[in-house]
Amino acid sequence: MKQNVHFGAGNIGRGFIGALFSATGYHVTFVDIADEIINKLNEKKCYQVKLATDKKETTTIHNVSGLNNLKQENEVVDAITKATYLTTAIGPNILPRIAPLIARGISVRVSETDEKLYVIACENQIGATDILKRHILEHLEEDAKVKLDGRVYFFNSAVDRIVPIQDNQVSLDVLVEPYYEWVVETTEEIPPIEGMKIVDELAPFIERKLFTVNTGHAVIAYLGYLDGKSTIDKTLADDNIAAQVEATLLETGDYLVKQYGLDREEHVNYIQKIIDRFRNPYLNDGVTRVGRSPIRKLGPEDRLVRPATEAQKAGLAYSNLAKAIAAALLFDYQEDEEAVKLQGMIKEQGIAKVLKEVSGLEENSEITKEVLRQYQLLKG
Repeated sequence: MKQNVHFGAGNIGRGFIGALFSATGYHVTFVDIADEIINKLNEKKCYQVKLATDKKETTTIHNVSGLNNLKQENEVVDAITKATYLTTAIGPNILPRIAPLIARGISVRVSETDEKLYVIACENQIGATDILKRHILEHLEEDAKVKLDGRVYFFNSAVDRIVPIQDNQVSLDVLVEPYYEWVVETTEEIPPIEGMKIVDELAPFIERKLFTVNTGHAVIAYLGYLDGKSTIDKTLADDNIAAQVEATLLETGDYLVKQYGLDREEHVNYIQKIIDRFRNPYLNDGVTRVGRSPIRKLGPEDRLVRPATEAQKAGLAYSNLAKAIAAALLFDYQEDEEAVKLQGMIKEQGIAKVLKEVSGLEENSEITKEVLRQYQLLKG
C-alpha cells in the first residue's frame, strides 16, 4: 500500500487532505504533537467524515495511524523514507518548525532510495510549499541537496474547504462542508489522488480562492463581530452586511479579472456561489474562529491588504477593502492572542504605524488614509 505522511492531524488534515489520500487507497500517517489524537488514531485506525448537510452523509476513513513528531522523531523519519507523498495542513506559521525533521527524513531517504517523493504544503498561503522548501533546504547538507533533483519534488497548491471548529475532543470524527477544491501546480506526471486537480499555473486559482473565499470569510467575520453576531450564517442574514461583503468581493474581483483575464460574468457567479457556501447553517461557524489571528490576516500578502494594494496599482476601487481592513483592526476578541496583541500595538503606536509594521503600508499612503477614515466611521 502506498504511503502518505501528513503533518497536521487537526480537523482540516483529517477532514480534507488525509481523507482524500485514504479514499485513493493510501495509508495515511498523521504527524502531530496532540497525544490524544495520535493515540486514538493508532487505537481505532479509522474515523468518520460527516458532511454539513441536512442528511449528514458520512464516510468512514480507513488505513490511518499517527506519530508524535516531538516524541517519535525516528519513526517519522522512517515514515518519510517510505512515503510517496508528504503533505501538510498545519498552519503556515508552523512550517519552519517542522522543516528540520522533514529535512532529516529527506536526507535519509535520498541516501537510501531513488524513489520519488512529492511534497505539497496544503496551507492558506501563497507559495506555502516554496516557503517549506526554503526552510527544509536550510537544514540539509550539501551532499543531500545534490541528490534532490529527480527524487524530491515540491509543488505549490491551493486548498479550499470550510471545516469549522467543533467539540470533538472525545472523537476523531470531523464535520466538513460538502464543497472542496484542491489544485496542485505541476507539469510532472504524478500519481493521481482523488479530488486533486493538476494545473500548469496556480496563480489564477490560488488568488481567486484567497481573494474570494478567504477575503469574504474574513470580511463577514470582522463585520459580524462588530455587530455582535455569533456565526457566519447569522451575519449574512443581515442584508446590510451581506451587501457589504458582496461589494468587497466585487473589488477583489475587478483586480482578478484584470490581472488574469477571467470572464467577469463567470467570476460574479463564482462570488455568489462562495457567499451561498457561507450561508450554510449546518456549519455553525463562529465569527471569532474565522476572525482569529488578525495580525497574520493583515499581512502584506494576505487576504485583505494584498488585493487592496493590487487594486490601487491597477487604478481600481478599494474603499470596501479599506473598510474590511479597518474592521479587522477593531477585532478585539480577548481570547485570541493576536487580537489582544494587535489592540496593544494600536494603543501604543496608532493605526498608521501599526499598518506600516503589520501590513507594509506607508503611513501617508492613500490606502492608509482610507483605512483611517473607515476606522473612525466603524468606531463611531
